[in-house]
Amino acid sequence: MFLTISIISILVLGCIAALFGYFQKTEKDKARLEAEQKKQDAECCGQHEVCEKDSLLAGISKNVEYYNDEELDRFRGRTDYTTDEVEEFREVLYTMRSDEVAGWVRSLELRQILLPDDIKDEVFLIVGERRQ
Repeated sequence: MFLTISIISILVLGCIAALFGYFQKTEKDKARLEAEQKKQDAECCGQHEVCEKDSLLAGISKNVEYYNDEELDRFRGRTDYTTDEVEEFREVLYTMRSDEVAGWVRSLELRQILLPDDIKDEVFLIVGERRQ
């Protein structure tokens, strides 16, 4: 009888210790993830189409790089685009590799070419997928 109670007590204490350890680890992981997110948020000002810190390599590259898109230079300084002009941007976007998109957006920025509003969501989606 005493042996049975001892074994049950040890098992119950083991389960309680395991649960405590699990919840403690979960809280530590949660705190670590929150700290990493705060650090990331502090690094990016959020005022760009795509965060320069993560994707556009603004601090590294100030040189204009062309992505087979020299024809887009004629849009320098423009803010409004026709449907056909937006399709030109879209064609360039979808003919490049997904890992080139952030660099392409940076290149457009350096060339003072504004990305058409109609394809910004598509660019965000592609760059966001690359980050994950």
